[in-house]
Amino acid sequence: MRCTTRRNRHRRIIAKDKPACHWCLEDIDYAADWLHPLAFQIDHVIPLHKGGLDELSNIVAAHRRCNRAKSDKIPLPPGATYVTERSW
Repeated sequence: MRCTTRRNRHRRIIAKDKPACHWCLEDIDYAADWLHPLAFQIDHVIPLHKGGLDELSNIVAAHRRCNRAKSDKIPLPPGATYVTERSW
C-alpha cells in the first residue's frame, strides 16, 4: 500500500538535485504542471504490485510520459535485449 507522506518525502528528496529522467536521460521540467508530459514524477523501478518496495532504492525521477509508457513493466537492464526464436 502506498503512503502519501512517504511518497511526498521521496519526491522532495529526489527533486532536490533535479536529476534527468532515469528512462530517457533527458531533462525534466520541474516547474511544469503535473499533467505536462515532461513534468516530474517518481517511478518505482520494480512496480509495487510485482514485489518492488516503496523505498528510495527502488524509486527514480521520471517524466510523466516515460512513467506512463513504462507502466507496470519491469525494465530490462541497460544493454539487454529480448531474444526470441521463430519458426517460419
